[in-house]
Amino acid sequence: MPHLSLYHNPKSRSASARVLLEALGVPYDVQTIDFANGQNRTPEFLAINPLGKLPTLVHDDAVITEQVAITIYLADRFPSAGLAPAIDAPLRGPYLRWLAFYAACFEPALMDHAFQRAPLDPATSPYRDYDTVIETLVAQLSRGDYLLGDTLTAADLLWGTGLRWTTEFGIVPRLPVILAYIERVSAHPAVIRAGELDAALAEAMAPPAAD
Repeated sequence: MPHLSLYHNPKSRSASARVLLEALGVPYDVQTIDFANGQNRTPEFLAINPLGKLPTLVHDDAVITEQVAITIYLADRFPSAGLAPAIDAPLRGPYLRWLAFYAACFEPALMDHAFQRAPLDPATSPYRDYDTVIETLVAQLSRGDYLLGDTLTAADLLWGTGLRWTTEFGIVPRLPVILAYIERVSAHPAVIRAGELDAALAEAMAPPAAD
């Protein structure tokens, strides 16, 4: 089987990639990136990802960056896990829609909200505004247990992980429908297993306590 390496920090966006890898049940190794030591800015890492960002996945000679690209790539590359609708399935389009919505609308809108930026003119903004993005998400989550209804997909593992930390930081409102969704996704064995692995990794990375 081709070799998978995840460049990872447990307190970064790469947490969602680790969750997905655990859900797929494929062997992979973790290349830990310590931000405190500037490992994301070394020439070696910048040669792999010039932005110095996580997650970064290396699959043999292929380098895949960006959360959504990694999600699409892995779920399609290992289809036996059943985490992505087939290309010719009716739900393939909605599945891609919500993955694209995460990167193209949700995250930019969060940054606007977090830094208290004034909304752009709706005629020029590719995601309209923060309130509309949240309303659109809430409307979709109100239609079923998961983004595509009753079946959890790789898109839910991405969204569930992202919503968990954004609600914890108060960037996304702690609405009942959002919290219930987070709880459902967080109950997945892969989410629990990845959380345990990352807790142990975070502890190992922590600087020693001062005497």
